[in-house]
Amino acid sequence: MVTASSVGTWYQTLHKAPFNPPDGFFSPIWVILYFMMAIAGWRVWTKNSSTAGRYALFLFSVQLALNLGWSVLFFGYQQVGFALLEMFVLIFTVILTTLHFWVIDRNAGILFLPYGVWLLFAAVLNGFIFFMN
Repeated sequence: MVTASSVGTWYQTLHKAPFNPPDGFFSPIWVILYFMMAIAGWRVWTKNSSTAGRYALFLFSVQLALNLGWSVLFFGYQQVGFALLEMFVLIFTVILTTLHFWVIDRNAGILFLPYGVWLLFAAVLNGFIFFMN
């Protein structure tokens, strides 16, 4: 809902990086990434009920909240700079989540890697928008 309010209007007016993917590229990528994250979370949830497992799932929840927070900041409030700062916190949290998942279930950690790479790319795109506008 937050994204839909700005993606067809405000976002279209922004100067973007020359390598910014077309708008239709983002939705399928996110569907795939969320699917992979869900499988990773499920693997950790079913494999480990120890303190380490609960902490890994806590980090998983935090990164999901931060992911939503980025959309609210960027699209909802159109605060590109704050969204970029929040993105760095999100990436750090995703790195921690990936490492904790990896220890509990290597495949869960592997499933999280594309998400981290995508977030690094998204941070570059966000940075371009911040500096070009």
